[in-house]
Amino acid sequence: MFFCSFTRMEKTQTFTNALQFRRSIRVYDEKKEIDTDIVKKCIQQATLAPNSSNLQLWEFHHVVSEAMLKKLSEACLGQSAASTAKQLVVVVSRKDLWKKRAEENASYLYRLFGKKQPYEYTPREKFALGYYKKIIPYVYSNFLGISGYIKYIYACIIGFFKPTYRQFRNSDLRVVAQKSAGLAAQTFMLSMATEGYDTCPMEGFDSLRVKKILKLPPSAEINMVISCGIRKPEGVYGERFRIPFEKVYTQWS
Repeated sequence: MFFCSFTRMEKTQTFTNALQFRRSIRVYDEKKEIDTDIVKKCIQQATLAPNSSNLQLWEFHHVVSEAMLKKLSEACLGQSAASTAKQLVVVVSRKDLWKKRAEENASYLYRLFGKKQPYEYTPREKFALGYYKKIIPYVYSNFLGISGYIKYIYACIIGFFKPTYRQFRNSDLRVVAQKSAGLAAQTFMLSMATEGYDTCPMEGFDSLRVKKILKLPPSAEINMVISCGIRKPEGVYGERFRIPFEKVYTQWS
C-alpha cells in the first residue's frame, strides 16, 4: 500500500499524503519513542476542529505514565493497539459542561464587543450574545430529561408547518457532543500523521474503568481512546479496503 513503508514524513507533506499515511495501527514498535511535546502540539491542533456552536464540549487526556498506560491497556481489553502503544490520548465528550462553555463564549464576545448599554450593540452583536445567553440555554437545559421531550414534541408540531430544529432530548444532544468530539479526534490523528506518528482509534474498552482511571465524573462520556506510536510492519492489517465510492456517493444536480 502506498506510504505504508514510511516511518516518518516531512511536515511539508500534503493533506492527501497524510490521509494516505494514516492507518489504524494495531502493533507499535516498542523500541521507538515518540515526542510527548509533538503529541501535545497535535492535541492543541485538534482543538481547532469544527464543533457545534463552538461550545467545545470535549476534553483530551494525554497519558504518558507507564503505570496508567498499563491500567488503560487492561481497560482496553488488552488489545495490542493499546498494550504496545507508547502514549494514549483519551477523547472525552463533556455535554455536561454546556453552561460553563456557553458562559465562556459570552464572556469572550463581551471582551470582543466591549461593555455597552444594550441599545448600543449592533443587531449582529445582539444576536451573537443572545445565542449564548438565551438560545443555547433553551436548547440544552433539560430538567430531569422531561423538558427536553416537551421541547421535542413542540418542535415536531411546528415541523408540520415549517423547518425547525428538533434536537432537544438528552439522547439528541449526546449525539451532537459526540460528533464534535469525533471531529476533534480525527483532526488529532491527521495532525499526528503529518508528523509521521501513527495512531489507532479504539472503541473496544470498558468505559466505566476508563472513567475511573482518569477520575472522570459520571456525566462525562468516553468518545474514543487513541493509541499513539511508531508502526511495526505487521501493525498494518493488510491493504486498505473501502466500499466502492459509487455506493456511498450521491450527487443531486
